[in-house]
Amino acid sequence: MEKFEQFNKSFIDGEWTEGKTGRTVEDRDPYDQSLITTFSLASLDQLHKAFETAKEAQKEWGKTKPEERLEILKKASDYLRTNREEVVGIVSRETGGSVIKANVELDLSLEYLEASFNLVDKIYQHREVQSSVEAKKNYVYRLPLGVITSISPFNFPMNLSMRTIAPALALGNTVVHKPDTQTGLAGGSIIARAFEVAGLPKGVFQVIQTDLQEIGDEMLTSPHSGLISFTGSTPVGQHIGGIAGKLLKRVALELGGNNPFIVLSDADVDRAVDAAIFGKFIHQGQICMIINRLIIHKDKYDEFVQKYVERVKQIPYGDPKDPKTIIGPLINERQADKAMEIIEQAKAEGNKLALEGQRMGNLLTPYVFVDVDNRSKLAQTELFAPISTIIKAESDEHAIELANDTEYGLSSAIFTNDLEKGREFGLKVESGMTHINDQTVNDSPSVPFGGTKASGMGRFGNEWIVEEFTVTKWVSVQTEYRKYPF
Repeated sequence: MEKFEQFNKSFIDGEWTEGKTGRTVEDRDPYDQSLITTFSLASLDQLHKAFETAKEAQKEWGKTKPEERLEILKKASDYLRTNREEVVGIVSRETGGSVIKANVELDLSLEYLEASFNLVDKIYQHREVQSSVEAKKNYVYRLPLGVITSISPFNFPMNLSMRTIAPALALGNTVVHKPDTQTGLAGGSIIARAFEVAGLPKGVFQVIQTDLQEIGDEMLTSPHSGLISFTGSTPVGQHIGGIAGKLLKRVALELGGNNPFIVLSDADVDRAVDAAIFGKFIHQGQICMIINRLIIHKDKYDEFVQKYVERVKQIPYGDPKDPKTIIGPLINERQADKAMEIIEQAKAEGNKLALEGQRMGNLLTPYVFVDVDNRSKLAQTELFAPISTIIKAESDEHAIELANDTEYGLSSAIFTNDLEKGREFGLKVESGMTHINDQTVNDSPSVPFGGTKASGMGRFGNEWIVEEFTVTKWVSVQTEYRKYPF
């Protein structure tokens, strides 16, 4: 079994490489601050080398047979499955996530990796399309895009990295990837080790363990990369989009959310509470898709609040290494401070608390605000913490209006006993994804995953990622000599 703490370096051109900045960063457990490992940070020159070697490696990787790429992907999957216990342990320790969350993350990572097996034959295949020119045959191909820049966050580091890396490699691209160093093992090193053991050629996948102090915008501006895949905050995504637009680069951006959970007048309250508990408090609320606003029809409001608060009080919290724990710490002290600032400001502005939590280090127990104004700062803030806001809707239509009254549009959920009504209302919600009689946190490689408005652009998921990660090429063949008008 692997001891992943030893892979605390960058993976450049097929080698585990010490960073040349002379600086290090400590990777600590956010619950008890115990040291997991220490990363040596890569330099700007090392980043440039990674992109240059990725560009060269892609020339050959893009020509490999589908069977060769498939074999490597399968071996990487086998490696992660063989080392499951160790991987889950690292994911839980680095992210502060529960054992449940860590297992869910690994399973989703494997799902994306194994779904990419079906992509290896999508390049260099052609389809013929009709021509208006006599004796001309038109062929449309998909070719590898080239080098893809990948930047992933701290909350679901392995899954949110793998959903870019696996399909990119399957489609003949090479990848230069930067994880958040707070979760550098789960988000980068473990994936690199899996592909190293699988026999991936040098330079095809590279992991840079570094920080913005050293590299600035070079991950974005490299002339060797044709697409930037990023999951994170909307302000950073807007910055990336601005740079990519000037350089005419493609982007795949999953950004922030202010996701509504809507309970209509005919909903089953008990079922809705079950879903809301999971969709709000998995990983302490640190998920872009997490429920941010609970919008409840007035006829169900009092019953929902009473049952929801009682259930919230029973959620176990503490050390995520304890299998019984559901709520663990936020990722770092800064995030915990930010959450407490939101809470204190909300209280100062007169928002009513139905349940007041407490802070213990980086861990916050749940807070539940009720009778919240949808236009308040509290309701319009992406909370990223175990903080609930409950809003009363005067009618089912009013609930939809409230749901749409936000700059974001990532995920959403509607509870109703009328499934046709649910689907009809689901189309009215301005978000990339709406789930009827479920909560907002859903992901799968078989669906178009992504948001609208300030929540991003582009779609993940097998059928849609092919469009994002390949170049469409038209080749025409004039089978008989053509007569021209001059």
